[in-house]
Amino acid sequence: MRLAFRFRLIPFVVTVLLVVLGIALGNWQTRRAEEKLAIAARVAERSAAAPVVLDAAAVQAADRVESGLHPTNVRQLEYRRARVQGEFVAAWPVFLENRPYNGRAGFYLAMPFRIAGSDTHVLVLRGWLPRDPADIARLPSFATPSGTVEIEGVVVGSAGHVMQLGTPGKLAPGARVQNLAVDEVARASGLALLPFFVQQTGPDQPGETLVRDWPLPASGVDKHRGYAFQWYALAAMAALFFVITGFRSGRTHVA
Repeated sequence: MRLAFRFRLIPFVVTVLLVVLGIALGNWQTRRAEEKLAIAARVAERSAAAPVVLDAAAVQAADRVESGLHPTNVRQLEYRRARVQGEFVAAWPVFLENRPYNGRAGFYLAMPFRIAGSDTHVLVLRGWLPRDPADIARLPSFATPSGTVEIEGVVVGSAGHVMQLGTPGKLAPGARVQNLAVDEVARASGLALLPFFVQQTGPDQPGETLVRDWPLPASGVDKHRGYAFQWYALAAMAALFFVITGFRSGRTHVA
């Protein structure tokens, strides 16, 4: 029996599009996995370094380009441990929604922290709080240490990003938001803020009940690799399907 392949333009175009899409998305997921592996290496290296002390002297040098706190150098600080003394601005809590923990819905609590001896603040991610399942409109209660305290944490460039549903409302004390940027808080509050967050770690202060089991920034490498395999498999299956159906169609056409 003579093999014959019947070429059809429309199936060919669809196959090419699927193959290109599958390879492009597979490559993207592969790059995401590689990026997270690089982040993991950077986290391990920087967590071993001595903590950055955020004090009045560091704040005074923050405007100089050679200063580690200058906005152009923030990436060099990311994932470094930090230690800062000062007091929380208790009147400006912000709740980041859609932050589940161990299968429970909840919030991250963000709050400005005034650095001792200065008028500069840093935005602290204090921890996780559960949502009330009986009343989703109710904000969780929490305690805020009063007076001067010293906190420990990790410098992070963002508070994480979730899919934005709807139009964000006006930022105000006690607001519930899905995503948060330092410059937004600075504009709304009028406070001078350093251009990064401090993800608080270490023991609770007296009266605190926040969970500080933060997700690793490099988590999800295996997930990205799995997605990459699925997209590459889609590209391969699309090409194989086109070849098989072409030969079947050609055999039928010849017959």
